[in-house]
Amino acid sequence: MVNYIWFFLIIIGIIFSFFTGNIDVINNSILTNGTKALELIMSILPIIVLWTGIMRIAEEAKLLDKFAKLVEPLLSKLFPDVPRNNKALGFIASNIAANMMGLGSAATPFGLKAMQELQKINPDKEVASTPMITFLVLNTAGVTLVPTTVLALRIATGSSNPSEIIMPGIIATVCSSIGGLLLDYIIRKRRKS
Repeated sequence: MVNYIWFFLIIIGIIFSFFTGNIDVINNSILTNGTKALELIMSILPIIVLWTGIMRIAEEAKLLDKFAKLVEPLLSKLFPDVPRNNKALGFIASNIAANMMGLGSAATPFGLKAMQELQKINPDKEVASTPMITFLVLNTAGVTLVPTTVLALRIATGSSNPSEIIMPGIIATVCSSIGGLLLDYIIRKRRKS
């Protein structure tokens, strides 16, 4: 579906530029922005690879399991329908750890595994369970301590102080997490009553 939307937007842009006499702008963009995009990707790739590697080392060294044990009391409160020591809680904790480091690409496999484990204990396989919805809210609005990808983008584009966004980012993601989880809790309570 998203591919159709992008295709539609591109076609509208080309048609609009043709009728407004700006077709040369489209031609210049096509010829120059591909190179710029590739340069940007190549400049942030090493940082993403580094942090993904660190997460892989943490996983192999069982540090993510220790983090899961550390946050298990909190996760058991957020996910009361998930039995303790369920694999899903470990994957959720790993997903949270990767997201805290701003590594969405490293967090995705953990998120998918968590959803698979949550689906195994889901009584209605056709509808997302309450823990699945709570995890989706937590994953989407998750707290980010080090926005690795954003920092890499800011460095690549020549920002004079790329790390100035860390504190506002932490505040924003903490607020969005609290707001999302609070709304999830309210809706969950309303459904039960």
